[in-house]
Amino acid sequence: MSWRVANTCAERKFGSATRKQIIMFLADKASDDGSGIWCSKGTIQRHTELGETTVKRTVRAFLKEGILVETGARTCKNGFTVVYRIDLAMVETLEPTAEPEIETGSTVAPVQSGPGTGATVAGVPGPPRPPNHPKTIHKPPTRKREAAADEEIEKILSAYPPDRLRGKAACLAQIEEAMKEGILPEDLRQAVQAYATDSAGFTRSKVCFSDNWFQSRRWLVYVEKQAEDREKTATLRADHHTRLAFWINDRSPMCKHITGTQVTALLASKMVTEVQIQAAGLRS
Repeated sequence: MSWRVANTCAERKFGSATRKQIIMFLADKASDDGSGIWCSKGTIQRHTELGETTVKRTVRAFLKEGILVETGARTCKNGFTVVYRIDLAMVETLEPTAEPEIETGSTVAPVQSGPGTGATVAGVPGPPRPPNHPKTIHKPPTRKREAAADEEIEKILSAYPPDRLRGKAACLAQIEEAMKEGILPEDLRQAVQAYATDSAGFTRSKVCFSDNWFQSRRWLVYVEKQAEDREKTATLRADHHTRLAFWINDRSPMCKHITGTQVTALLASKMVTEVQIQAAGLRS
């Protein structure tokens, strides 16, 4: 457990309570540099009591955003478990939970900036901070951030076949709701594009208009398919690295097929050591 990683994550916004809960659980398993997180998605699901699909989708989102990094795999009774690292530099780029100080400028009769003491009864001081203190006032999202979100939503809807668009306001509301659930805009846009491709040859009587498509959450099957494909790719990559590590450990003649890039990746994942690399004849 690392208090440093936990505190860093606690002081940043991750977009939803679900994402914050999962990253805090992973932070609890990390070393001080964010590495060494060795727990399966099933373990995360059991401890956070979140749905399995939710955990898988959130972890994939963290990987795509660079907040989590796969550093290798370790063998376990069920095969292997992926080892993760929280990229602290990436986390620190997220919006902080603390409200920024408000600059009020100079005044002729400056208002006291420190906490008031208020009336005291039996030596008990008043509240540490007045109710109208800037830190107690929650500011709404900035127009710039709202405009960026609206642009993403419009981009997703624009990917829908134009001859089947209907009920734009309802569609935009459904898209916004999906994004609040943690669905990445790019995943949703790709889901719309995939449906448009699959239904390109449909007659008008068989197509689904956009308001019904988003309302019935028909995008979900495409998003889950994308996630499964990414997970299969990650599994194949981890399996391949495991096989390469076995070759190196056994000093197999197959080591001659291992590239320098693969050696670097194996060292970064800590699946092999520099000594083992040299013993296998991959470095002098």
